Amino acid sequence: MIALLAIVALIVGTLIGSVGVGGILLIPALSAFADLSTRVAMSTALFSFIFTGVVGTCMFQRRGSIDWRVTIPVCLGAVFFGYLGALVNAKVNVVLLNLILSLIIIFAGIYTSRPAKSRSAGNLDGRSRAQKIALFGIGAAVGFGSGLTGVGGPVLSVPMMVIIGFAPLTAIATSQVIQIVAAISGTVGNLAYGSINFAVGAGVTIIELVGVLIGVHIAHSARTHQLRNFVAVVCMIVGGMIFIRSSGIVGIVWSYVK
Repeated sequence: MIALLAIVALIVGTLIGSVGVGGILLIPALSAFADLSTRVAMSTALFSFIFTGVVGTCMFQRRGSIDWRVTIPVCLGAVFFGYLGALVNAKVNVVLLNLILSLIIIFAGIYTSRPAKSRSAGNLDGRSRAQKIALFGIGAAVGFGSGLTGVGGPVLSVPMMVIIGFAPLTAIATSQVIQIVAAISGTVGNLAYGSINFAVGAGVTIIELVGVLIGVHIAHSARTHQLRNFVAVVCMIVGGMIFIRSSGIVGIVWSYVK
């Protein structure tokens, strides 16, 4: 069980470093292999994303890939709404919201996979007021969704930014920073209203960080269209996993087989 959890943590770290998306894979792994409840798995995963975000940010910054004019408005939106999301997580049943989230992510993946000529592909730079407002709105959605579900900010920020026209590498670099903001904000809420398994969190974080270093190298080696397609595929897989986990399909099938 520990070995399987370690493998998943390495994959998660690699995905976070290469396309920003992938943190959702850690939640079912923590539930299955570390025997954590869904809520504790969510909060523990979110806690680990603080550190993957720090390392990812440092690595992308060293390569000059972070555009702070784009990143700051997103982070401002996330910091205010991450805590609120964690508070709501502790008060309500999030199954329906997770189902909605999964469909949004799947749609984002499908849309992102469309040919670049059908939309503005990487033309935005965050300079105009309208773009800054849109980025703040993305940050608000990302922060709330991260605190609510524990999936981490990038699972929403990357496809949303690519969809509206930011370059994939810019979106992925921004996602490293927003991880920190959304994860800290959500973790503060979880400390007040939820529960975090710090022992398990520390173990998976160390392995995730190795994956992040691998992923950053991949992100800077791939071409723009390859990154965009990679983002699209990962979004569809992750969205599908969230849908399956939230809808209880696995449990229904298992009970039928038994």
